[in-house]
Amino acid sequence: MVGPARLIGVVNRGAASLKMMNKNFCVRRAQTDDARDILSCLVSAFDEYRAQYTADAFADTVPNLESLKDRLRTMLVYVAVSDAGEIIGTLAAALTGEREGHLRGMAVHPDFRNRGIAKELLTAALDDLRANGCKRVTLDTTAPLSQAMHFYESNGFRRTGRVSDFFGMDLYEYARSLET
Repeated sequence: MVGPARLIGVVNRGAASLKMMNKNFCVRRAQTDDARDILSCLVSAFDEYRAQYTADAFADTVPNLESLKDRLRTMLVYVAVSDAGEIIGTLAAALTGEREGHLRGMAVHPDFRNRGIAKELLTAALDDLRANGCKRVTLDTTAPLSQAMHFYESNGFRRTGRVSDFFGMDLYEYARSLET
């Protein structure tokens, strides 16, 4: 939920270059030809929140195909793929500075929630960021996504106190150290 001007780096190949397998899905890096299926996953995941978002905030959260293709070019995007080949989750990561990274676009299709997909996506992204020298990672989220807030907090993220305007909505920044 951060504009592309803040995303100045692209994560290099690192720890998550191999697929992470689970018995019902695998996590891998997205390819350009995954764009339409990623967009479908984002729409499915966020549609239930549409009425709680401003139109512009929703359009940024669920980008159009061209914006998503730009994200695929400028960020490292991960997808969770079901055994049937359907993209059922996604998350993007980027280096935003020498030792800082940023996550955005975490989404899991509603039919596949609570199966460990978000955790596997997060693990893949954090492993790659850490492998590329990242020491701190941030993400932003909105109040309607209270389940996501709980997930982030249970995975070591804490509110920084920074709240910014996100197209007429409050945007809460979370951060986590990647140092061990």
